[in-house]
Amino acid sequence: MTQTKIQQLNPQIFTIWSDEIEGRIDPSFYRPEFKILERAFVDGKYEIKTFREIAEKISSGATPLAGGDSYTNKDEGIPFVRSGDINIDKSINFDDLLYIKDEIHQKKLKSSQLKKGDVLIAIVGATIGQVSLYNYNREANINQAIAIVRVKEGINPEYVKEYLLSSIGQNQLNKIKRPVARANINLEEVASIKIPLPSLLIQNKIAGIMARAYQDKKEKEVEADRLFGSIDGYVLGELGIKILPAVAKAMAGEEKEMVFEVMSNEVEDSRIDAEYWQPFLEEIEQIINKGKYKTQKLKNFITKIHYGASTSNAYVDNGIPFLRILNLKPNHINISNVVHLPENFRKKLGNAFVNAGDLLISRSGTVGVVSVAPKEADGFAFGSFMIKFCLNDEINKEFVSIWLNNKLNKFLTEREKIGAIQGNITIGTIENFDIPIPSLEIQKRIADKAKNYRTKADTLRKEAKEVLQNAKEKVEGIILG
Repeated sequence: MTQTKIQQLNPQIFTIWSDEIEGRIDPSFYRPEFKILERAFVDGKYEIKTFREIAEKISSGATPLAGGDSYTNKDEGIPFVRSGDINIDKSINFDDLLYIKDEIHQKKLKSSQLKKGDVLIAIVGATIGQVSLYNYNREANINQAIAIVRVKEGINPEYVKEYLLSSIGQNQLNKIKRPVARANINLEEVASIKIPLPSLLIQNKIAGIMARAYQDKKEKEVEADRLFGSIDGYVLGELGIKILPAVAKAMAGEEKEMVFEVMSNEVEDSRIDAEYWQPFLEEIEQIINKGKYKTQKLKNFITKIHYGASTSNAYVDNGIPFLRILNLKPNHINISNVVHLPENFRKKLGNAFVNAGDLLISRSGTVGVVSVAPKEADGFAFGSFMIKFCLNDEINKEFVSIWLNNKLNKFLTEREKIGAIQGNITIGTIENFDIPIPSLEIQKRIADKAKNYRTKADTLRKEAKEVLQNAKEKVEGIILG
């Protein structure tokens, strides 16, 4: 039976025989899909072992009191790995870790010291079921939310890791975790996990397949990031806008001025918060105005502008498609996870609907994210954290979206936020955006080229996911024999 068919077999009501009770009485432990998948690999051609049989050590750590004297700095301490620090790429950002004193590492947490090749399993909380491999020679330790499985000689820990990340392994972890407020798995349950054990040759083959897939995925994602990141540079180059080195450093936070002066007549009837008057923001405005094309206010091209609808989260399976802030991406609207409101909300929503070609901009949270509504979103309603505006035919809509999402304009938009807790921008802010105005022909050329970059980047990211998924399916076929 395929994994897809197993997932479809997910009844909410089922029965089990009394002699099938294994010590747990929570219904989730006995879900039919878990039994079917276990039967599928038990019937395979490889010997089945438990982690208790293949491991020389199964252990977890502890967490010293937060802010207590067990911790120290990076230069003097031992890396302390938490469940949120591990990932399938086996990469740990040691700059983001906490560090414990060597005496804590050597005494109190001696049993949870890491060695290269240890399989790490998140066993508590939101990251439960995440699996990684400690791939470093440096000393480190873990907290109580991670289990170490140190396998015996002759077993490839990469194979064990990939097995746990497969749908077969993840189903076992899903089975044994307790679906309570803070989901958890204990070490005895980790030890009971079953694993098909092919020859070391086949284990190495599986590890090699996945290693090549991870590398291919990474290369595609790096190229996708490069293409996506090149859009800003291309747009600015076409518009003849050059970012001065000092401005670039200030934008990166490297040479941001902490003390500066502003003349009193400049702040009259204006903002008095210091961040608004950061000198590099004025320099951004100047370099935009020194570009090849004169700027105009966006309001010169706006024909209609208004806020979205504030409504309750009374979502239904079918009804009025409703765009939320999370659907809005730079130059793209993701409608794959759109929710629906009841049809009787239509009057309450008023004019908070978009037509294909309208522009939406986020006004709260991450402000200034803009996209043109595609034809697939025609007639969708939109929420109050967004503002819709329509443009006349004297300007290219895609070009406006690309410009407003440009890194220079993003800094200027952030500056305009008002409100102490969750800053937001207003209709007035949007109307006063400055837009460089080349000819419509040039606007279209810039928009088309930028869209081409984004399409290529999206294609590479999709291919990256497919490469990994195909490798996983191939590996699962080998594991199931």
